[in-house]
This record gives sequence, structure tokens and C-alpha cells, in this order.
Amino acid sequence: MAQITVNGQQLEWEEGMTVNRVLEKMNYSWRLLVIKVNGTLIKKEAWNESKVPPGAEVSVFHLLSGG
Repeated sequence: MAQITVNGQQLEWEEGMTVNRVLEKMNYSWRLLVIKVNGTLIKKEAWNESKVPPGAEVSVFHLLSGG
């Protein structure tokens, strides 16, 4: 089976996998996230349509806000 890497962890890849599906499978629920797939920034409004290819390197960054 094909895999992807998410923040250094191996995850089984699924046909048609999107950024949103990766977040679901990794149980990421933080509201302020920045996602890169193979070094390319993926805008939040595109997470549901953006496909993650097999073998991809996905980086998820948690942002904090404050003042």
C-alpha cells in the first residue's frame, strides 16, 4: 500500500485523498492550521478539493494567536 508522511509520521494513502481527509485521519481539529503538501502551501478554502498524491510529504503547522 502507498503511504504519505505527515509531520514525520507514516499514514496509509487512500485513492482520492484530500487535505481534509488527512486532517481527519490524523485527528487534527485545531482551527488555525497551515498545511503544505510537498512544500506547496494549500489555502484553507482548497483543503476539501486539494488531492494529496501517494508518497507526499505533508506538513501541518499549528498557529497560535494572542495579544
